[in-house]
Amino acid sequence: MIRATSIIRREAVEQDRIVDVITLDHGDRHRRRIMLNADGGTAFLLDLEKADVLEDGDAIRLESGWLVEVRAAPEKLVEIKTEDPLELLTLAWHIGNRHVPAEVTREAIYIAYDHVLVDMLLGLGAKVEIVERPFRPVRGAYHHHEHGGHSHHGHDHG
Repeated sequence: MIRATSIIRREAVEQDRIVDVITLDHGDRHRRRIMLNADGGTAFLLDLEKADVLEDGDAIRLESGWLVEVRAAPEKLVEIKTEDPLELLTLAWHIGNRHVPAEVTREAIYIAYDHVLVDMLLGLGAKVEIVERPFRPVRGAYHHHEHGGHSHHGHDHG
């Protein structure tokens, strides 16, 4: 069985070392140990020292030295917009207060589809649209990249 024990971050990926691509949704991109099958058929055991998040454009290094590129799969998301940037910041606070993973852009906030949150956001005056696109939520404040292509948390989530 082919093993993979490290993640190479997008900016350090050597394109000529990529032998396959794996498309994963947000939930499946947060892993420590799992059997995976890449889109082109490469089967391998992801066996990281600690759970980590595979970002769109990162690569998983196989024990052979070859890389499998990670792509974020399209997901059903809620796009949240307002006319006023201050209102969008207020909505971000409400979302964060519920500990919901969120992707923040200059124009909108994106969260995984949840009809209860949609109702709350509409009640707060947000413009809400259901969209299908890759989900790239903001990583936690305690997550730090280290040199050498690995990343580690400053604390344990249990």
